[in-house]
Amino acid sequence: MTGSINILGVPFSKLTLNETVHLLGEHIQKEQPKLFHLITANPEITIAHQTDKLLQTIVKEADLITPDGIGIVIASKRKGDPISERVTGYDLLLRLLERGNEQGWSFYFLGTDEETNLKAVNEIRSRYPNVVVAGRHNGFYTEDKEKHILNEIQQSKPDVLIIAMGAPYTDKWIHKHKHKLDGAKVAFGVGGSLDVIAGKVKPTPRIWKSFNLEWLHRLLTVPVAKGQKSRWRRQSALPRFFYRAIIKKQ
Repeated sequence: MTGSINILGVPFSKLTLNETVHLLGEHIQKEQPKLFHLITANPEITIAHQTDKLLQTIVKEADLITPDGIGIVIASKRKGDPISERVTGYDLLLRLLERGNEQGWSFYFLGTDEETNLKAVNEIRSRYPNVVVAGRHNGFYTEDKEKHILNEIQQSKPDVLIIAMGAPYTDKWIHKHKHKLDGAKVAFGVGGSLDVIAGKVKPTPRIWKSFNLEWLHRLLTVPVAKGQKSRWRRQSALPRFFYRAIIKKQ
């Protein structure tokens, strides 16, 4: 992967947010036939990658992996090859919607619960009136409904496929169905971004962002969806990442 730094076996892009948006825009505008799979990876995903064989394959085949976490940036500096800034799923989504509003791009939104998905999409329609909503569906569906969703994505051919079903499930879902997602041009996961846009979850206050403490704000304020691991349990990956990637500098 060009312009990347290897942290615990994961090749993180060194592109800034602006450069990443430009790269994706070029892929969309050039009508590339291949789906561009972008992964926004944080320390938790990086630690999971150490033992998850499927995730290792997905990371290897991904087109771009952005640093979604201050820990990744700190680790890069410790290795003497600094990443200039984080590129989070939420920030990337907003910037692509802005660009899409200028260019008339189409988006398909898959994930979260029905009420939140609908509210988020309606809010996006209001904020970005020139964005084309190619389709939408909540993240709770049967196997038969999944076939319908995949068919809808193939037929609507969205420029950007946005998936909010949690990590690493989202990237495993994209990888599993990649051959059926050839109608889309770019696909990536956005975590709880649709919840924020819908107003279900409040955005991180600026003061928390200034200290790179979004992760702690989410840990303290965002409820855990049914069936997901406790956020405290998930954050147990942080000490392991800190030791291996920052102290040992692997």
